[in-house]
Amino acid sequence: MRTSLSLLILAATVAAAVPVMADKKDKLQDARPPVFEALVNCRSITNAAERLACYDAKVAAMDEAEKNDELVLADKETMKEARRGLFGFSLPKLRLFGDGEEAEGEDEIVATIDSAYQTGVGKWTIVLADGARWAQIDDKVINKEPAKGMEIKIRKATMGSFFANVAGQRAMRMKRVN
Repeated sequence: MRTSLSLLILAATVAAAVPVMADKKDKLQDARPPVFEALVNCRSITNAAERLACYDAKVAAMDEAEKNDELVLADKETMKEARRGLFGFSLPKLRLFGDGEEAEGEDEIVATIDSAYQTGVGKWTIVLADGARWAQIDDKVINKEPAKGMEIKIRKATMGSFFANVAGQRAMRMKRVN
């Protein structure tokens, strides 16, 4: 039960296509899933036996909701890995990955190249070990061709683009394509 309580509630069934006005958006981001809120409300029961019975029932309901994919639980490490996998995409500001503040390390990643190839116009497309695909959008020529196993550092640039340094070489401007 403590393990279930210590996990962070990531998302419930409220995220789909809801028409969002500014005040509704704030309420949606701050809302807790009802199944979790019911569990938290057990704390207010003063009788120990009744409180334990409430906790047992609500934890069972949370467990069932999680098994039915109505509730997603994640710890900070899982959220960090998800943020890393989404690096390079423009995403709406949701509390799915924490309190909405800029997370540490969100402005750059260091990864390993899985494969790299040039398109017909001589620009590089680089696939990272996690499957993320990045395409060069400038005309910079680099001395050492990207290859499997090389390290790549990708950091935010301006206007939605990113700078990528392959094996410490000068940066080329890139964008995420998948």
